[in-house]
Amino acid sequence: MLIHRGLDDLQPLPSAVVTSGTFDGVHRGHQTILARLTEVARSSGGESVLITYWPHPRTVLSNDSMDLKLLTTLDEKIDLLEQAGVDHLVVIPFTRAFSELSSAEYIQQVLIDKIGTRKLVIGYDHRFGRDREGGFDYIQAHQYEYGFEVEEIPRQDIEAVGVSSSRIRAALEAGHIDIANRLLGRPYSLSGTVVKGRQLGRTIGFPTANLQVDDPVKLIPANGVYAVDVLYAGQKFSGMLNIGFRPTVAGTHQTIETYIFDFDKDIYGEHLTLQFRAFLRPEQKFDGLSALVSQLKQDEAAARTILI
Repeated sequence: MLIHRGLDDLQPLPSAVVTSGTFDGVHRGHQTILARLTEVARSSGGESVLITYWPHPRTVLSNDSMDLKLLTTLDEKIDLLEQAGVDHLVVIPFTRAFSELSSAEYIQQVLIDKIGTRKLVIGYDHRFGRDREGGFDYIQAHQYEYGFEVEEIPRQDIEAVGVSSSRIRAALEAGHIDIANRLLGRPYSLSGTVVKGRQLGRTIGFPTANLQVDDPVKLIPANGVYAVDVLYAGQKFSGMLNIGFRPTVAGTHQTIETYIFDFDKDIYGEHLTLQFRAFLRPEQKFDGLSALVSQLKQDEAAARTILI
C-alpha cells in the first residue's frame, strides 16, 4: 500500500476507485465497504484509494474533542487498511480551513484534480463538504458532469452488521470485550512502551510490565482484570492485565500492568501490543496482600483456561 500524507505531491491516478471517511476502528461495517472497494478496483483493472483524515475531525471541530477517544491510532489504522488490500491511502491533515470546503470544492479539488477518481464507493449515510452538505444524491445527480460514477453501499448491507464506532467505544468503556471484539472482527488492542512502575508485583510473585500507551487519544477499556495475548518481538505470549488504580496498595493514578505468563525478561523500554481476549472481573480492593495474591492466582488460572 502506498501512503500519501497530504495532497501536495499526489498525482492523479489513471483509474482510481475511491472511498473516504475516518474509518476509526476499521470495524466490520468498514470492512463491508473495503471489500466492495477492492472488488470494484480489481474487476475494473483500477487501483483502490482510501481517503482519511488526521487528526479526527471531531478533535478539530467539536467542543467535546477532549473527551473523544479513538479505537485506532493512525499507525494502527494504516496497518489494518493495508491488511484489507487497499492500494493507496491518502491521509489529509484535517484543519478548520479544510472543513470549510463546499461539497463541490471537495469533489473538484480532491476527488478529481488530485486523485483522478473514476468511481466513488461510499456507505449509505456518508456525507462530506462544509456542514456535511454533500452525499450520494448530490454526486449521483452530477456524476456525468464530474466524469465519474458513484456507488452507494446499501443501507441493509451496513446495518446487517449492526456495528458503529460509537457502539464499540461504549462496549469497551463498559468492559464488554466480547461485544467489542465481535463488532471489530478482531481483538481490541493497545500498544505502548514498557516503563518502570513501583515494582510491587515482583515482591508478591506477579511481576508486571507497566505499559505507557503510544497515543493519548487511544481509548483505554474499563478498569478491571483481563485475559490478553501479548505480542513482543515477533512472538505471542499469554497474560493477564490489570487496568486501574490498584486500591489494595494505595495507588494514586491509573496504570496498565500486564503479568506475562512463563516469561522472564527485562523489557523496560521495549514495545508491546496487548490484544484483549476476555474480561475477568472488575478492579477491587482486598484486605491485604495475601488476599490479593490469592485472587491473582485465581485470575491466572481463569486466564490460562481462556487463552489455551
